[in-house]
Amino acid sequence: MTAPPIPLPPPDTFDQSSSMWVDEAIWGHRLYDEQSPWMVLLEFLNVFHHEAGKGRAFDEPNGLNTLKYRAAHRLHLRNILFNNPHLAEIRFAYPHDTNRWDEWLKRMKSATGIAQPQFDYVKDRFHSFDDFAEVVSLIRSSSIEVNSNKRWTSKFVFPYGKHSLYEDLDNNASTNDRRFFGRTGEVFYLMCCRAKRKKELLAALQKCFTKTDPTWDTVVKSLQPPEDESYSRDRANAFLPYAEHPFFNDVVDDWLAILRLNITGFDVFPHLVNLAGLHLIKYQLTISRQLLGHATAPAFICEVVAPRKTLVREISCDLYQDNNLLPAEAVEAFIANIESSPAWQQARTENGAFEKCRAILRDTVRWGEDYDGHSDPELLMQALRQAAMKRHRQHVANIHRNYGRDIGLVSRRGTVKLRYAPNDSLLKTLLFANVDKRIELNEFLAKLQKRYGIVFGDREAEQVLPKGDFDKKAFRANSRRLEQRLGSLGVLKRLSDACAYVINPYYEEPRDQR
Repeated sequence: MTAPPIPLPPPDTFDQSSSMWVDEAIWGHRLYDEQSPWMVLLEFLNVFHHEAGKGRAFDEPNGLNTLKYRAAHRLHLRNILFNNPHLAEIRFAYPHDTNRWDEWLKRMKSATGIAQPQFDYVKDRFHSFDDFAEVVSLIRSSSIEVNSNKRWTSKFVFPYGKHSLYEDLDNNASTNDRRFFGRTGEVFYLMCCRAKRKKELLAALQKCFTKTDPTWDTVVKSLQPPEDESYSRDRANAFLPYAEHPFFNDVVDDWLAILRLNITGFDVFPHLVNLAGLHLIKYQLTISRQLLGHATAPAFICEVVAPRKTLVREISCDLYQDNNLLPAEAVEAFIANIESSPAWQQARTENGAFEKCRAILRDTVRWGEDYDGHSDPELLMQALRQAAMKRHRQHVANIHRNYGRDIGLVSRRGTVKLRYAPNDSLLKTLLFANVDKRIELNEFLAKLQKRYGIVFGDREAEQVLPKGDFDKKAFRANSRRLEQRLGSLGVLKRLSDACAYVINPYYEEPRDQR
């Protein structure tokens, strides 16, 4: 693993609303645990469609970390879909269409967030009230996290197209809320901007949206007024600390591998979500290990769930715990680097040491202005360390666990401890992103270890584990269970006792090779 890249400073014009700049300096502004991988994709698509419409997708024409974009609110659509409890009652209580429409339009005059609610346009677009109600029910049923109990302003339509995209809003639908759109999608977008194959990704995403059936996005558009609704003010201040990193290329390579496949319609999106979540986990752990001076990349010892406890499970549980502590250790190391810096060491020995040390913290981590403790540099540094760790544990420290569970990498199945045990969905994603037509199973396992640090078999475990923790028998049994699992999914074929191949059913050979 390479040495950590030199982080970028926040721009001089950057919003100073952040109370501290420690997590942000290490990983960006920001990784946020309450923003699930699906929400990351939605926020990413909001940015992408806006920037593509301006002809500058995946470019940063004004310099690094100067992204500014606007996101739609689509409050007519959202009121109809998620703040409209009247439909069922009206259909039952009023037998005739005229009465139904009149009553519904009357009740919708109290729609939230719209200055002068007017929904008459809906009546002209449907043959009957029943048709309208059925369409609303259908769109609702396909929405993201359909069974969640989130407030109506934080519920989202499946991303059928640009008319299905909008940002998270507060309870009053008056301004954006950073709870579920916490900027992680913006950070992910900036990663794509700084990848070598970004132009290929732009073409692939544009093709993805043009080749899919536009019917659904047209239906969603029919629930919105003729004139597009209000947009947000410029959304700015997204920050990615590194101008380049091999990791950014890996992200785009994997998305391109999925987008090139012959996967029907919108079935591609769950795989993009899985890969986004996996790479964000890997990014956080990779940067943490680089900051801590580790020479190797992060590893994920994965158990294929067995009927009873195995050595692989024990190792996976222990490694999960070690990885889970890495980000907090990185924060400690980041602060220790400030404390050991020549500037700090010199300031603490000079006249006015306390004020000079506090000025250093204001410049480096935007903290210290409100400190009201003793005027002692050591106590000041101790207070920073405590405040930074408290803030880190609230959100950034939970990325590894929450994203791991969301994408199916982390599980507690069969044990009380969390460990790495990929589910079928993630296994398919990994296969689709790494197999062209077919490859031998052992080659596939080697590729997973090299590319992601994911380990199933004995050969790969031998490369990442100390000899004392290594048991060939246990890992060979684990890889046999994986083979059986892939076979049950229809993506593995054994040609002989010594030869098993994994197969990508969606691979389509390039035209010039047919």
